[in-house]
Amino acid sequence: MYISDQLNLKKITTHKLSEMKLRGEKISMLTAYDYSMARILDQAGIDVILVGDSASNVMAGFETTLPITLDHMIYHAASVARAVNRALVVCDLPFGTYQGNSKEALASAIRIMKETGAGAVKIEGGIEIQESVERILSAGIPVMGHLGLMPQSIHKYGTYVVRAREEAEANKLVEDAHLLEKIGCFSIVLEKIPAVLAKKVAGELKIPIIGIGAGNGCDGQVLVLHDMLGLTKEFSPRFLRRYQNLFDIITNAVQRYVSDVKTGDFPNENEQY
Repeated sequence: MYISDQLNLKKITTHKLSEMKLRGEKISMLTAYDYSMARILDQAGIDVILVGDSASNVMAGFETTLPITLDHMIYHAASVARAVNRALVVCDLPFGTYQGNSKEALASAIRIMKETGAGAVKIEGGIEIQESVERILSAGIPVMGHLGLMPQSIHKYGTYVVRAREEAEANKLVEDAHLLEKIGCFSIVLEKIPAVLAKKVAGELKIPIIGIGAGNGCDGQVLVLHDMLGLTKEFSPRFLRRYQNLFDIITNAVQRYVSDVKTGDFPNENEQY
């Protein structure tokens, strides 16, 4: 799909995502963190681009998502938003910008909306962050929720295993999902929970449910771009489908370039002035 075709497509909004759920159309979502990749995703027809705090891992090399700052997220989100014509751009609120302080949550969300051009923010948690979500929503900022495995709480969990297998945690997740819908979230991401539970939530809620490691009963799916394209090799969870092996493709291209430079083959007579 070329830019001229892309400009003729209608902009994806939170309302359009609700319409997609109503008519049973699945929602596609991927992460992006820079202009060039976001431009490709948008022209390829992705519905939602998440500027995830996973940038902490795949862009900055940190072990967890916790170190990335609000300024970092704003930089990445602004780069993505400049590339996008059609997709809805959602930006993660990073760790420490909303937990336990609803005024700081609102200030953080306002900065993202004013400085990036994103269309919504995403925030992890249920009843524990209700006040922060409500304060952000009061400013007219769309909020996407996130339940199940919440990477920003990794030190609380101590592991990345599947969440909500036990009845008590599953019941709380369902309650939190209903709460997030009630207070006004336009969508919820469910990460790494049993497929049966995710399907139950998607069936009970009117807002779109986006899954990652949550089965095909969700209204849409999200993956980290670098994992899906095979730029990363170390991360191989059960839910990940690699659609390409760019790690090896790029390695091969760079090795050929190095060889051509070393042997004097590049540049040749046709590649100079």
